[in-house]
Amino acid sequence: MIRVGITGQPGFVGTHLYNELGLFPDEFLRIPFEDSYFQSGDELRSFVRECDVIVHLAAMNRHPDACVLYETNIRLVSQLISAMEAEKVTPYVLFSSSTQEERDNEYGRSKREGRSLLEEWAGRNHASFTGMVVPNVYGPFGRPNYNSFIATFCHKLTHGETPEVLQDSEVNLIYVGNLCKHIIGKIREVASSDAPVIERDAVPYDFEKKVTKILDLLENFKSLYFDQGIIPVLKDKNEVNLFNTFCGYIDFVSVYPRKLIKHEDPRGMFVETVKLGIGGQVSFSTTVPGITRGNHYHTRKIERFTVIRGKARIQLRKIGTDEILNFYLDGNEPCYVDMPVWYTHNITNIGDEELYTQFWINEWYDPSDGDTYFEPCDKNENYKLK
Repeated sequence: MIRVGITGQPGFVGTHLYNELGLFPDEFLRIPFEDSYFQSGDELRSFVRECDVIVHLAAMNRHPDACVLYETNIRLVSQLISAMEAEKVTPYVLFSSSTQEERDNEYGRSKREGRSLLEEWAGRNHASFTGMVVPNVYGPFGRPNYNSFIATFCHKLTHGETPEVLQDSEVNLIYVGNLCKHIIGKIREVASSDAPVIERDAVPYDFEKKVTKILDLLENFKSLYFDQGIIPVLKDKNEVNLFNTFCGYIDFVSVYPRKLIKHEDPRGMFVETVKLGIGGQVSFSTTVPGITRGNHYHTRKIERFTVIRGKARIQLRKIGTDEILNFYLDGNEPCYVDMPVWYTHNITNIGDEELYTQFWINEWYDPSDGDTYFEPCDKNENYKLK
């Protein structure tokens, strides 16, 4: 069991990494971290004492005063080093630097010098250290106007605003889930090594694309999916990741459940539940009154629930949070709710008659990925909606 702590755990990458590590409960023990630990020497020392591995993600990305940004990031690195030296511990440290290391700005300088400080600590103490030089990271739940231009674009497109391209450059991008897999791979690699490792790790990017091309794709998602409910054509796993990112910025409470067009005649009723260009599986189920289906989440699948007959409650809860979103659907007014990635979901028959539900699900599968998909079983209480 490898004990892993993440400074900056509540942040964008920290949240995703914490959740990804939770997929391997027999391999990793997650040591909780709070930002307030940097305000208390005792709590920070207690934290480093418990860790076999520390992923140092805590940093300031933006600030009106560049000097404050630089000083904050260097201070956080220095405090971490001081805590480890005070406790005389040598956990394996992974540091999240940036491709902006080579730029002449305070953020890039803080990352470059922070990495050097940790390299020197590792050398003095015969510890392992990986200084990751990370390309632009995007994914669900990033902060608009802070973490990524993609987060800003997605937020604006789903909230009635118009994105602006400030600089149309070629950008190297990595999906946050792939960055997390890279970090976990590094932890496994160093854990199996017999000698200390000190390295600069240029994290490979997933793809390179111009900012305007990415905006074109996101605007297509808005036009087809957000405005019309049509699942767009997704050409590869990068477009799937961008689509799941886009969906993560939708205000579910105001959008769902979404009404469908119902056609009725003496023969009965017809409802087209999914319009799509990417294939997938459409299924149908019946559920007796009082029964709940689901109580799991997906890390990459795209899924839609449509109630055809009966009354249902669909619940969503973002992993790592306690807020539960409740949606009530009635087959007399056919509606659907989509299941975003990293949201536990279920459906319950709350009526007196049998519930008819149609499910559509699609997943981009690349055989070279191996078996990386995980879905907890219903018996795992950690993922239930309570």
